[in-house]
Amino acid sequence: MASGSAIRGSRVGAGPMGEAERGDAAPRFHVSYWCANGHETRPSFSEEPGMQVPEEWDCPRCGLPAGRDEENPPAPPRNEPYKTHLAYVKERRSDADGAAILEEALEKLRRTGRPY
Repeated sequence: MASGSAIRGSRVGAGPMGEAERGDAAPRFHVSYWCANGHETRPSFSEEPGMQVPEEWDCPRCGLPAGRDEENPPAPPRNEPYKTHLAYVKERRSDADGAAILEEALEKLRRTGRPY
């Protein structure tokens, strides 16, 4: 049973035309970046005028920052440990402040007659 559609089963961009149909690719160049683990990354950049190449690039293998100087790659970022709510409170208040606030809260509870 034949259908009347001649383009059945094809999609936009399919066919023998390939690159000629889409036009030529923009001229590009590659830049090497190295991370602290010694991985080399070579992203490509357009050669258009005014194009600025970044000084650092994230390594796709380990995620560390990579630089253009193989001998001196950027240092890995320092990870700050997770802080609890109590740690943030202790940064803002001294032990004496905490004792005064606690005593004030306990005195308030004693006046209301509640056990807790």
